[in-house]
Amino acid sequence: MSFPDRRMTAASAVPMLPLAEAWARYEAIRDRLPAAGAPGRTRQVAGLLDVADEFDGFLFDSFGVLNVGETAIPGAAECLTALRRMGKRIRILTNAASYTGDAALAKYRRMNLDVARDEIVSSRDVTLAHLGSVAQGLRWGAIAAEDDCFADAVGHAMVDLLDPGVSWDAVEGFVFLSSARWTVPLQDRLAEALMRRPRPAVIGNPDLVAPREGGLTVEPGFWAHDLQDRTGIVPRFFGKPYPEAFEIALSDMGPGRYAMIGDTLHTDILGGQAAGLATILVTDHGLFAGQDTAPFIAASGIVPDIALPSI
Repeated sequence: MSFPDRRMTAASAVPMLPLAEAWARYEAIRDRLPAAGAPGRTRQVAGLLDVADEFDGFLFDSFGVLNVGETAIPGAAECLTALRRMGKRIRILTNAASYTGDAALAKYRRMNLDVARDEIVSSRDVTLAHLGSVAQGLRWGAIAAEDDCFADAVGHAMVDLLDPGVSWDAVEGFVFLSSARWTVPLQDRLAEALMRRPRPAVIGNPDLVAPREGGLTVEPGFWAHDLQDRTGIVPRFFGKPYPEAFEIALSDMGPGRYAMIGDTLHTDILGGQAAGLATILVTDHGLFAGQDTAPFIAASGIVPDIALPSI
């Protein structure tokens, strides 16, 4: 496997992809994703507060909606504050699985975003909550960020797969949480290990790419679908657009009309539709930054209810 764009971000050595390549890959895996909702028409509005009265609460994606990489999007903090004053319920439903919920909270606070710990539902939380449903009592090898201690993986035996002392043959399943240290040679090694001895593969971040300050970085979902293509092993995905993430996020929000807000059609919008939510596409900061989204919506048939440039 090769990457068409080998640029690196300033913060890491994670490979990056241009939008055209990421979009083509999302479309190529459509049969592995939930079905799109019935086509409708997208209403264009200037900002989220213009339609806030129509909803009791919101599920926010993080990257491309509230922040780009480690930088808060201008106006995001003010929007959250205004929604709280209106009594709206808020959840952050993010596919970021590289860090714990407490670390996520610290990140949002560094960006001056008013978010409470119990409002954060990450795909890492969803993965760990459902890991036992994949298999019981396994020793998991985790593809994780450096210094991840897995303190939140309560009840699961989990080791860092990239620790030099860990034997890949000794682990009984693989959990992909972060692509920060992953490389093409490691991917080749993992594919060979799975073909030699099939084992469960769990993906804690279904995103193919994520918007950061330098462009779109390759995320665990991209590697996961490559593994499926090469080995025939179907991974278990936890996070948007799959239902478990929405079930957890909505579980304590109470009855009401809710909207999923995101920057990506194949994860945020598709997953929100499958969960029975209204959907709102943010166009200026994430996957489609600098692009006219209409051709992408038409080509995919994934039609958000509302589109706005920024919250």
